[in-house]
Amino acid sequence: MKRPMYMLSPSVQLGLTIGALMYCSYGAAHNAFENWALIALCTFVGFFIPYYSKLSNKLEEVIHLRTACVSLGRLGRFAPQLAFNVGIFLILTRAGVFPVGNIDALGGVLGVALVTTCASQGMQYLALALANREIGDRNRNVLIALSINIVVTALATIGLAWAKTAFLVLGLSFGALFFALGILSDWRAIAFKRGGIGVFFGTFNPIHKTHLALIRDAIELRGLTKVYLHSTTIPKLHAQALQRGEIRIAKYERGMRIYEKTQRADVHVNYFPTGSKFYEYETRLAMMRAAVAEAGLGDKVEVLSLPEEYARGGFYAVLKRVKAASGGLPVHGIHGSDLGGMWVRGIYDESGWIYPYPVIRRDKVSATAIRNGATGLTTPSVQTMIEALRNSQELNSTYPSTQYSS
Repeated sequence: MKRPMYMLSPSVQLGLTIGALMYCSYGAAHNAFENWALIALCTFVGFFIPYYSKLSNKLEEVIHLRTACVSLGRLGRFAPQLAFNVGIFLILTRAGVFPVGNIDALGGVLGVALVTTCASQGMQYLALALANREIGDRNRNVLIALSINIVVTALATIGLAWAKTAFLVLGLSFGALFFALGILSDWRAIAFKRGGIGVFFGTFNPIHKTHLALIRDAIELRGLTKVYLHSTTIPKLHAQALQRGEIRIAKYERGMRIYEKTQRADVHVNYFPTGSKFYEYETRLAMMRAAVAEAGLGDKVEVLSLPEEYARGGFYAVLKRVKAASGGLPVHGIHGSDLGGMWVRGIYDESGWIYPYPVIRRDKVSATAIRNGATGLTTPSVQTMIEALRNSQELNSTYPSTQYSS
């Protein structure tokens, strides 16, 4: 496989577009197109933003893993961007791109950096939430959000009264929304209503002992009468990347499809955050049902299979179906603090008044380890199914359907 083309990667082009827009916005606003500090800064921003984004995502992921706290994760994402923006505005003012007096009414360098960071974080959250609901593309939505923020900030530094007002309203409103939603999510995890039903979404690739322990604990601690499980069919990230030709199924063995990146892959995208090996949906479904029955949870847990709903709207559609059938009972969303679990937490938070049931992952049980050959981490029946797949010498010459797209 040839290495992906760096300059053709969407995230690289997105970063360069943001750098160019920043140059045009501040250059036009202050007649500073020939300012070498502005040129150098915007060039640096254009190339550095994709790396900064990955570092920011990683920091938030580490905080989530250790705390399962949405608001702390957002604060961890916010702090480095604030420091980055303070540096940018210090350079812009000291290099004479615009007079420091132009932003005195906005709180000086620290004030304008604080407001623009609030606006950026809030607008990016909104952009990604829309993309998750199939409204626009993630990269395009983020580009639009960042572009609006850059242009409004550049106009605010001119000193125009209306531009300052728009900048402050945009930044403070989006920032307040961004943090308020996170605080409300964490509050619901603490101030929950007992009783009702639970939902547990994930890849279950495969289901293991920790999944079953989470379900048992949630039933006991929250007083749940029923828990509904549903796994991904094909993860949305993979489905979209397959359609764009950025990844492909390299081979199919032991009941798993093995993915690999192609030359069209985005160099800054982690396509396999939970591994590149995936049991087929039907296989994972059978394992889930076997594990639930063997664990003695059949009277409390139902494994759902709603591929049409999932294809139409992902877990949002599945959750909507469950809520509609719940008769208004409280709904509790079970999830771990790992990356996949916190992604699911975002779906819960965007789907109404769901009470999160977060569990900080500290054990050594891992679906990745099971796929790589570890034993004793799942139920005996699931382990038997895995061993049967591993020992099978049948070659599957035709890959399963990849029509699911959510």
